[in-house]
Amino acid sequence: MSLSVGDRAPDFTLPAVDGTDVQLSELLARGPVVLTFYRGAWCPYCNTQLRDYQQNLAEIEAAGATLAAISPQAPDSSVTVQEQNDLAFPVLSDVGGDVSDAYGLTFQVDEQTRERYRAVGVDLESYNGTDLWELPVPATYVIDARGVIRAAFVEADYTQRASVRQILDALAAL
Repeated sequence: MSLSVGDRAPDFTLPAVDGTDVQLSELLARGPVVLTFYRGAWCPYCNTQLRDYQQNLAEIEAAGATLAAISPQAPDSSVTVQEQNDLAFPVLSDVGGDVSDAYGLTFQVDEQTRERYRAVGVDLESYNGTDLWELPVPATYVIDARGVIRAAFVEADYTQRASVRQILDALAAL
């Protein structure tokens, strides 16, 4: 069961593509955080979402928030996402999925889907640096400065993502 509004956001420390470690509690010390979980560089819906967030980053920051993105990818794959999408916010690597597990987002990719992914050249083992065939359900959380989730956009349909308008509305309501 994924975390929802009113739940406390679990703290974590994850590596960013620049080699630094990013801790949620340190981000929250500056104000609210918009935390988005995405599947990986190979996912066109994820890349569209991240580019949309980047195009509206100034508005998110003007609302006092810090944006960060998390995937199960190894740092090298995350660097690719950041560079290809020209992202100016932290892109974090959750290799092994401990953080997505803590947020209740991890699911096991079934064998039929694995075969479909392989058929189109998506090798999760290579992207994620592990033989776990697990992904996070795409999700975006708006977390207030006290670490409480104030908005949760969690959707098993990977084609549906939180819009910038939904995020800005949630930030305005804090």
